[in-house]
Amino acid sequence: MDIRAIKLRFDIIGDNHALNRAIDIAVQVAATDLSVLITGESGVGKEVFPQIIHTNSPRKHNQYFAVNCGAIPEGTIDSELFGHEKGSFTGAYETRKGYFEVADGGTLFLDEVAELPLSTQVRLLRVLQSGEFIKVGSSKVQKTDVRVIAATNVNVLRAIEMGKFREDLYYRLNTVPIYVPPLRERKEDIHQLFKKFALDFADKYKMPTIRLNHDAVRILENYRWPGNIRQLKSIAEQISIIEHNREISSDVLKKYIPEEGVSHLPVRTEGHGADYMTDRDIIFKVLYQLRQEIEELKSGIVKSQVPVSSVIAKRDDVGDVIEERSVVDYDEDAEISSGKESQDFSIQSMNADLIRRSLEKHNGKRKAAAAELGISERTLYRKIKELNLDI
Repeated sequence: MDIRAIKLRFDIIGDNHALNRAIDIAVQVAATDLSVLITGESGVGKEVFPQIIHTNSPRKHNQYFAVNCGAIPEGTIDSELFGHEKGSFTGAYETRKGYFEVADGGTLFLDEVAELPLSTQVRLLRVLQSGEFIKVGSSKVQKTDVRVIAATNVNVLRAIEMGKFREDLYYRLNTVPIYVPPLRERKEDIHQLFKKFALDFADKYKMPTIRLNHDAVRILENYRWPGNIRQLKSIAEQISIIEHNREISSDVLKKYIPEEGVSHLPVRTEGHGADYMTDRDIIFKVLYQLRQEIEELKSGIVKSQVPVSSVIAKRDDVGDVIEERSVVDYDEDAEISSGKESQDFSIQSMNADLIRRSLEKHNGKRKAAAAELGISERTLYRKIKELNLDI
């Protein structure tokens, strides 16, 4: 089957050289049982290639399963892939077959294979090398004949360096590599894909097809498309539904395309002002004052000729004020006076002073004071009550 027929059958749009090369490799390797690793960014359409391989292989009349390894919790991934015996873990009320057992004689597509935990990677390597696996909770070795095709959007070599992916498994999976190019490397295909999606949505929603003018086409082709085909399809659907005018100009298109260079990921912010205090600042501040307090206590005790056996400090919670308990060993005849000077330097006094100053700074607003101190408002209420603060 030639590449053109493959494209028609699997609804693949485009004539990019790298795309054609990927399709050609998939067709050539289909007749073998070699493992295939498909790489490419998220949204480029990697899931089509395992279907091409399976459909053109001797296994085409047997089972085909696609498993998203990143969507299965780590605690159940072994059970999903290899099955489990009854009673092997809590909730295992009956024996269950895994994908490797059910797909015997067929093809198993492992999407996002780099998300597998290392323990599961060891099991997978054994299946690839010998065709043997053991169910969770069983000691019986079982055989399976499964063609494994894997895909990932992760830089696997980088994952190997970071210790997140086994090198031996990579070389076993990567017998035949297939690279699917991102949309930004297929500029000549972008407008064709958009027109195809526009026709599909016009038919789906029973409305006229949208069209792009020349300037809009140029913007479409020059955009980087970080979400690749998935993002392009989403924007085509949005415009098809929302816009009344079916002739789309560049100004209208810009409303739907995110600005380049704008990240929507969480970032560390700066510029909260000189009064802003992080949890770390609060902890360092209190610990520094605690150190001064301990030094004062030591000097006072030495003057009274009372040895200190230990001073135990316990941190209540993040940013919370410090509770302190001193254990002092002394002779029977020794006495420690608790005068006004020692009270002034007590931890409780320091905590009370910190809370009082923070409340005064925020005009008695306890929520703002608690935020500055790095504690919850509930904890602040409790501390005010414990310290008998008249606020």
